[in-house]
Amino acid sequence: MRRASLLLALAAGLPLLSGCGLRPLYAGGEGSPVVQTLRSVSVAPIAGQSGWIMRNKLITRLGEVGASSARYRLDVTLDDNIKSFGLRSDRAATQERRSLRARYQLVEVGTGTVVLDATSGSDAGIDIVGSEYATVAAEQTVLEQLSDQVADQIVARLALYAARTTKAR
Repeated sequence: MRRASLLLALAAGLPLLSGCGLRPLYAGGEGSPVVQTLRSVSVAPIAGQSGWIMRNKLITRLGEVGASSARYRLDVTLDDNIKSFGLRSDRAATQERRSLRARYQLVEVGTGTVVLDATSGSDAGIDIVGSEYATVAAEQTVLEQLSDQVADQIVARLALYAARTTKAR
């Protein structure tokens, strides 16, 4: 009896859910307009070690595009900071906070027009331990993790832009 009433309740709610207007962002798979737009974005070189890591993360998500076949260029400027806090009585820091902020612009290659200008960022805490090597390794690991998070935010924002512009066309 419980199972039948549960099925009836679910069936009654299905028409309500289908009318909400939500659609999958990547509907249509590899052939969808959103994916095709993302595949036409080339990532410009980004300065510094954190820039090299971020560029590789973005290329992994967007795909490698030759400069001649790119419809868009993604220009990214990073701000990578580490701040120490949690001071002991001997004035040595016990923790660090690493923040990674990205300002990015999506530029239409044919016209040079900036079609999207946005920022993304993330931060994480690092415990400073007795071993300097372990602290440096933790800082590098956190940089990798932050780069993953920021790259995901950038690609999600580019996908939203692609979905809105392909819908308008």
